Amino acid sequence: MAVRIIEETVSKLYDYGTVSPGFLVEARFAIDPIEDGLGGLKLRIEPVEPPYVKDYDLDNDESPDLWLKRWDISHWGVISAFVGAMRIGGAIVAWNTPEIHMLEGRKDLAALWDIRVHTDYRRNGIGSGLFSRSVDWARERDCIQLKVETQNVNIPACQFYARQGCRLAAINPFAYPEQPEEVQFIWQLDL
Repeated sequence: MAVRIIEETVSKLYDYGTVSPGFLVEARFAIDPIEDGLGGLKLRIEPVEPPYVKDYDLDNDESPDLWLKRWDISHWGVISAFVGAMRIGGAIVAWNTPEIHMLEGRKDLAALWDIRVHTDYRRNGIGSGLFSRSVDWARERDCIQLKVETQNVNIPACQFYARQGCRLAAINPFAYPEQPEEVQFIWQLDL
């Protein structure tokens, strides 16, 4: 299978959004404080009953075509994966966007805002290719670090980021008051 990974303009966000980021949640990371947190935290996998499908595009109107209305994304990177003419995935890298809290108002940070691969093509190295190109994109803008946000209910994503060399830098159990069972994980990769 010949996969082509290219950079596109933000005008392609609607097309980008045609690939669903949805996944089945069957388990989550539970966070156990050691010595009331002073001894650190221990993550353990626990089942979720009943399992459910999580699709970020359907949560709180977070679909890619709405990002244009929420932020100035003129400095963002759109990286897309194709097999022939079929769009099978993509990654969005946010950079130089003061209103994005995760970027801390700095121009030497980038955030992997989104990454998705069509369900029929997952576990074939496409995500790794998109991640690698996102890292290159951030380096081309003299960034020294790439940050990524995910949640404790997305175990495959957490394992993926760890395999890419990211380290878990922050855990925020209070980030999503509307979804108290979800915990924010921030990953970082030094570039």
